[in-house]
Amino acid sequence: MRALARFVAGRRRQRRAFQAVVLFCAVALAPTAWLFGTQQERIRTVADVPAEPVAVVFGAGEVNGVPSDYLAHRLDTALELYRAYKVQAILVTGDNSRPDYDEPGVMDDYLVAHGVPAARVVRDDAGFDTWDSCTRARRIFGVQHAVLVSQDYHVRRALADCRAAGIDSYAVGAAEPHDATWYYGNLREIPGAGEAALDALLHPDPALLGRPEPGVALALADAARPS
Repeated sequence: MRALARFVAGRRRQRRAFQAVVLFCAVALAPTAWLFGTQQERIRTVADVPAEPVAVVFGAGEVNGVPSDYLAHRLDTALELYRAYKVQAILVTGDNSRPDYDEPGVMDDYLVAHGVPAARVVRDDAGFDTWDSCTRARRIFGVQHAVLVSQDYHVRRALADCRAAGIDSYAVGAAEPHDATWYYGNLREIPGAGEAALDALLHPDPALLGRPEPGVALALADAARPS
């Protein structure tokens, strides 16, 4: 009888452990399901995305003044949008929190070197994460409509954050080979989705706010001048 009781108790513990794992997975993946359910229809290609005034390109690392491969692919996608007349100006947003690391500066240099007029590129030096980039684009630079550019696994979170910040946006994802970096990026999006849900609910201030800047308005005014 004791052996039977131990067996039954062990099965109960296993069942409770299994139920706890299932519950944890459901809670952890709920924000990801929310992103797929609410943002998927806003993801487009360069060919079919609606024209908007501004592309917002999110930072993704630089090394010694050179964009990482993933960042270069985002910038190349922004170049395609600009050359296809889908956007008139490009806001590059990333981390410039120390003198030896300047994502927006590297992004600006890359776009200008590839033919975008310097007056059409605007830098946000305090885009420390996705929410900061989105809320600063709206509150500091006055962006109301935009095409967001990032990797394909990140654009849903970018859409959720920017739309919560008040930007009517579509997104174009830069496709990548399914290598270790791609899989790591996808894994990061699981907690990132939860963070996006909290941002949409709480609307926190960015790490740095400051006063409004006219850069995007000036870039669009330059685009409107007869050539």
